[in-house]
Amino acid sequence: MSIPAQQISAGVEFRTPPRPMTRERMRWYVDAQPTIAADDGRIHTQPPTIHDDDDYAKSQGLPGIIADGMISTNWIQGLLCDVFGPAVASRSRLRTKYIAPIYEDQIVIAVARVSAVTATPTGGFSYALEVWCEDDTGKKLTAGDAAVVTG
Repeated sequence: MSIPAQQISAGVEFRTPPRPMTRERMRWYVDAQPTIAADDGRIHTQPPTIHDDDDYAKSQGLPGIIADGMISTNWIQGLLCDVFGPAVASRSRLRTKYIAPIYEDQIVIAVARVSAVTATPTGGFSYALEVWCEDDTGKKLTAGDAAVVTG
């Protein structure tokens, strides 16, 4: 879905389709780090956390499990890759802050709004963006900013 540079100007907004935060997505993220660290071809799990165990999450004052914040950050990064192309992974900066928990089955939409565009000396462009994830009511869940350089 890479967008031609001439179509990206200040004020333009990009959005992902709405998608639910599923228990499976949350569990996969919890298990990813120990599985990668073990590097033995098997899935490794962690002790209960607020991200994968309802009873533990409730013991910590939550109504149920919540998604790890990095999932929403990854969804924002994915949106930037969709818009600017895969090279954005090595030519960007992304900062996020988790401002509200994301619960199981909550709908999440990643959004990026261009706040400024400047030409670079190499003929490319530098984009400043406001980024966030929101739910289907418009409530912001994750907020931040990004800078992307192309060309």
